[in-house]
Amino acid sequence: MNPLEILVLNPGSTSTKIAVFQNNRPVFQKSIKHSQEELKPFKRVTDQYEFRKEIILKELIEAGIDIAKISIVVGRGGLVKPIESGVYEVNQAMIDDLMSNMTVEHASNLGGLIAHDLASKIPGARAFIADPIVVDEFSELARFAGHPNFRRDSIFHALNQKAVARTYANSIGRKYSDLNLIVAHLGGGISVGAHEKGRVVDVNQALDGEGPFSPERSGTLPVGQLITMCFSNKYTEDEIRKMVVGQGGLVAYLGTSAANVIEERIQQGDNYAKLVYEAMAYQVAKEIGVCSVVLKGQVDAILITGGIAFNELFVQLLTYRIAWISQIRVFPGEDEMRALALNVLMVINGELEPKIYK
Repeated sequence: MNPLEILVLNPGSTSTKIAVFQNNRPVFQKSIKHSQEELKPFKRVTDQYEFRKEIILKELIEAGIDIAKISIVVGRGGLVKPIESGVYEVNQAMIDDLMSNMTVEHASNLGGLIAHDLASKIPGARAFIADPIVVDEFSELARFAGHPNFRRDSIFHALNQKAVARTYANSIGRKYSDLNLIVAHLGGGISVGAHEKGRVVDVNQALDGEGPFSPERSGTLPVGQLITMCFSNKYTEDEIRKMVVGQGGLVAYLGTSAANVIEERIQQGDNYAKLVYEAMAYQVAKEIGVCSVVLKGQVDAILITGGIAFNELFVQLLTYRIAWISQIRVFPGEDEMRALALNVLMVINGELEPKIYK
């Protein structure tokens, strides 16, 4: 039997990552950078659709990839309606929602759109998305925000959190659906999820300002002070939003989001950098403690992942405070391309049933 060829698409704000897998083996990978000058003509993210699709096709042709042999095209899931974790075949309902930018504009919306377009031109090919950031498996209790005009939403690093959880479960010969896990994704944004028997029943909304502060985000801010700032007439709405996302956290305190740079500054005796860095670890530890309460103290393992998990000092500062809760395993980085490929392979192999987007 010939190996299944899978094309993986992961559009980001200033890049498009593409990869081709033969079953679970990568045979081609490339990250295409997009300059501000290239993207400037496009008013909306979805306007970049043809531009990015043509670049993808060009790169595949130059790499000698026979597009006709592609059986599956899987794109990073966009900001669709809240859905359960899983693999979804791209259908017209999904295309309509991705095109309408029904929530917030995000480059990941292009993943499903381009995947569908490319698959439609290859006889027998199918298009999917898997575990987008809007995966919603909240318990009803977790939705309460404290006032009926507000609600807590599930938006987090679902793809990597789920992939790491399954990887850990496989490593100990258990099923993900049998375990209670806490997964902390430490990247430009930080999300900490309570995984109860295969479902993320609670997680901080990592997209725009809930939970620990992170390299680029302020996390949960003092509400009273935030209200006063909003009505002070000193800042525009856009300026305040940037304080929360993009120019918050480590960037605001230390002028950089690079954990390795901060650790170098600490080694050189920068005590303020050490204090801020430890404060971020302190807040992540608190969020992990919150998840342990959600799981009623029955935690099989705490999994640390994301780019910051490569930084030993931060991991030490974090584990110092949480080691009493459960055993800790560290999975540095995030391999979204492999995670997407493995998700669709589970569907093809009959391990997962594809879900229908409505």
